[in-house]
Amino acid sequence: MQTWNDYKEYVQKLDSASGRDLAEIEEQAKIISAVIEQRNALGLSQRDLAKICGIPQSSVARIESFQTTPNLATLLKILRSLGLKLMVEK
Repeated sequence: MQTWNDYKEYVQKLDSASGRDLAEIEEQAKIISAVIEQRNALGLSQRDLAKICGIPQSSVARIESFQTTPNLATLLKILRSLGLKLMVEK
């Protein structure tokens, strides 16, 4: 295998459910990466973001390290605090 995309195609051909799982993980990673990037760009620590959002710092850390997936309300609270929007495409 040459690239990540080659690997994804290989997995999709082997098992479509695993291919969907990979796609979902990639989508989650894009969102969390944007959160981390924006938080850093704004010069905020995890503790700062947690305080602004009214959630524990440990929750921010677990979300950013992919140990947990936030519920939609928490995700929107974090995104709004960072000046980001969640967009849904068809």
